[in-house]
Amino acid sequence: MESSIISKLTGMGVALITPFRQDDSIDFDALGKLVDYQIQNKADYLVVLGTTAETPTLSKEEKDSIVDFVKHRVNGRLPIVLGCGGNCTANVVKDLQTGNFDGITAILSVTPYYNKPSQEGIYQHYKAIAQATPLPIIMYNVPGRTGVNMTVETTLRLAREFDNIVAVKEASGNINQMNNIIKNKPRDFMVICGDDGIAFPLLTLGAVGVISVIGNAFPKEFSRMVRLALNGDFDNALLIHHRFTDMFDLLFVDGNPAGVKCILSAMGFIENKLRLPLVPTRLTTYEKIREVLMSLSIKC
Repeated sequence: MESSIISKLTGMGVALITPFRQDDSIDFDALGKLVDYQIQNKADYLVVLGTTAETPTLSKEEKDSIVDFVKHRVNGRLPIVLGCGGNCTANVVKDLQTGNFDGITAILSVTPYYNKPSQEGIYQHYKAIAQATPLPIIMYNVPGRTGVNMTVETTLRLAREFDNIVAVKEASGNINQMNNIIKNKPRDFMVICGDDGIAFPLLTLGAVGVISVIGNAFPKEFSRMVRLALNGDFDNALLIHHRFTDMFDLLFVDGNPAGVKCILSAMGFIENKLRLPLVPTRLTTYEKIREVLMSLSIKC
């Protein structure tokens, strides 16, 4: 694996939200300000069209517009990882073979959802994807959403057999599983944490970073925590981790990205709008988020 890919995917990636106006249209002005905010506050890379972007509710035209907009706004200042996955292998392969990936550093591809494939099915799915593109691929294991867990054995099998499968975003919540992947993986294969709340402990075990939701709102603080941990300064990293513990709990109590959109709305970045079937946080959650923001000395 090229060392440049490792360096580009090390640290804190931010799973960008999609800001909407009250009429359900995409708020590109807010998106542009959010991208600039990430760059100014030292995010290491951006993830476009991931789960946090409410991608299932976006049309193809909207997805293309978002990707073009972000690439233009970033203008080479940060690596961009693009979400490209699905539960029809043939469609994902077609997208990879026909899409325009200029300016894209890597692909983030989720395990097939709803179908509930076997481990062999997951292996064959990623094999087809790896053979369809020369781009670096980050596998995304998130059984809470997909209904199936990609096991340690399947992850390692794919990591060993395909040079362009460079990493896994692990969001199984199973620390033992993640540790076993880190312990037994090929030297250059990367494990990226997919849960803000356990990013710190996973970094201490050997993860290279996190693809973060909370980083949308707190890129400076959270990227500093990641860098401190990667540099072995676990004491100071732990202080930042503990500072955000209450916010981690509130972030997902009403679903993602409802929590982070509530935070960003309270901070004045966006309108607190999601597309159905997602809805904003409950009023009680909103008030608790405001209280935590005040305790963190964040103006709202």
